[in-house]
Amino acid sequence: MQVARLHGPKDIRIADEPAPPLPGPGEVTLKIKTVGLCGSDLHMYETGRIGYTVASQPFILGHEFMGEVVAVGADALDGAHQPLKVGQRVAVEPAVPCWRCELCEKGHPNLCPNHYFYGLFPEDGALRERMNVSARNCFRMPDSLSDEVGPLLETLGVAIHAIDLSKIRIGSSVAVLGAGPVGLLITRLAALAGASKVFAFDKLDWRVNKARAWGAAHAFNVDDCDPAEVVRDLTGGRGVDVAIEAAWSDHSVQQAADMARYGGRLVIVGIAPDDQLRLQHSVARRKGLTIMMSRRMKHTYPRAIELAMSRKVKLEELVSHCFDLSQTSQAYASNAAYERGLNKVILRVGT
Repeated sequence: MQVARLHGPKDIRIADEPAPPLPGPGEVTLKIKTVGLCGSDLHMYETGRIGYTVASQPFILGHEFMGEVVAVGADALDGAHQPLKVGQRVAVEPAVPCWRCELCEKGHPNLCPNHYFYGLFPEDGALRERMNVSARNCFRMPDSLSDEVGPLLETLGVAIHAIDLSKIRIGSSVAVLGAGPVGLLITRLAALAGASKVFAFDKLDWRVNKARAWGAAHAFNVDDCDPAEVVRDLTGGRGVDVAIEAAWSDHSVQQAADMARYGGRLVIVGIAPDDQLRLQHSVARRKGLTIMMSRRMKHTYPRAIELAMSRKVKLEELVSHCFDLSQTSQAYASNAAYERGLNKVILRVGT
């Protein structure tokens, strides 16, 4: 089978490798159909690391994915505890928790210290034609959702979790820094959750325009303004109830803190390239901010599927570029360069 393997920073090579063995108990084999390219993938592609995880040998990226079941192991029950069958299309939750530790038993599998994660070194991801996955991590896709939309259910799940942590209430004011796919989905969900005033900021004009179309009453290019000043001016100096950082967690974290009102809430979704969090202590302390670090998602796939089916969130509108598996290197280079009009890159692995 064909595989796209990362050998080092900006070094992706296509190779032929053996297909996986038959699935074991609780596993299924998928024919991978589509894979999304995530901002966290770009960290690994550009530097060979993310946070304190360093890729010390070649591995396969790709954690946003869907596929078709082609083989079923014993006791292969999906995320709804239903038996999986050959021919079903499924979207996959990439984090596989142990289900036995204190955090898992308390309902926080996204914080499981014993988990592994498809597409994060050393666990190979989905940029390959066949793959064995945990059946419990599979969620059946309805016929109304296309293959291209499937990987975006993971992206939507991340946004749902951030909204859950934000505790947005009807009439809340919200600022979202970063209008990439996750930021755009957070913007849309904030509006759906009842926020009366949503601000969105990015440095790419087409993303600013998309944020405006998806529910931001006020959307601005950060290169044309001081985001914190804009929020202060438009809220009469109060600031917003909730500030959500969904960019690259550099100076944007401080900007988000500056936007939040006294007693407000700051949710950090982005991942800093240098693994450092920069935040002026006096601002956060004097405002008495509640700071939430959003890690991946938990218990979100059923809701993501329902939202996509309802058309309240039109995931296909995020897909701007599609590439074949053989073009993986080109796809990553295009995303890293943020070519004009680029929102979400989808890689077509199989048909």
